[in-house]
Amino acid sequence: MTTRDTKPRKIVGNPLPKVRGHVSVGAHARSILFWLAIIALLIYSVFPIYWLVLSSLRPPDTIVSEISLWPSKVTLNNYRDLNRHINYGQQYWNSLVVSVVVTVATMLISTFVSYAIARRKFRGRKVLSATLLFSYMFPPLLSLIPLYVAMVHLRLADTILGLAIAELAITMPLGIWMLWGFFNSMPFELEEAAMVDGCSRLGAFVKIILPLAKPGLVTVGIFSFLISWNGYTAPSILVTSDETKTVPVGLVSVAGNMASQWGMLMAACTLVILPLIAGFLFLNRYFIQGLVGGIKG
Repeated sequence: MTTRDTKPRKIVGNPLPKVRGHVSVGAHARSILFWLAIIALLIYSVFPIYWLVLSSLRPPDTIVSEISLWPSKVTLNNYRDLNRHINYGQQYWNSLVVSVVVTVATMLISTFVSYAIARRKFRGRKVLSATLLFSYMFPPLLSLIPLYVAMVHLRLADTILGLAIAELAITMPLGIWMLWGFFNSMPFELEEAAMVDGCSRLGAFVKIILPLAKPGLVTVGIFSFLISWNGYTAPSILVTSDETKTVPVGLVSVAGNMASQWGMLMAACTLVILPLIAGFLFLNRYFIQGLVGGIKG
């Protein structure tokens, strides 16, 4: 009588091969859908800007009739006619001066005020920071009307300085609130270690805190430039003469007085968006880091 061998037999090979086909096909399909979504998003966001620049380079008689991804004839006459019919160069310079002054002033003042709120313990500190953000939620028109009365009494109405002060009143609360959250996310031990090594409070702030706060500062600068560059409410109220008009006010006059001149209108819009595109191309990395830091703070 023979006994049956009850030991499990070792099976050579893989009797149940892994089914990898469905997994790879699913992953491949998800990758294709992802890139299709990215391409669709790029077309949705970039194509209008491309068509705007393209239309500004077409001859005026072919803007509506010719539909192609590249013009048959490229011309700069729209830009020349724009500066010939209206004082667009002066308006562009006024916008640039106001935006740069507002951006620099907002970054400087917001840095010191938000640092003091984040590091100094005083009564009403949180109420102050909440009030700054709460004041930014109101429409700018509510603050510009009494501000216009003050500018008239100070003889700053219809001046570049008065317009910069008005725009600064709009950008300052947002800049302080964003940098306050950014400084709150930084541990105070960094400054303490620097002061132990012999730095003063100001030295620790300049050598340690400011380099770490660069993304937040760049973000505040970008927002300040955007708000002041695209601002229409303050210039439309405070500015009355052609010599102190800014680009948004001038662009509205172009659209109203030259409704059929699509070439000049496209050229004017192209000149408006060029500084914004250049700023985002060079500073987008700091901008994203600053937004993340401000949200975490």
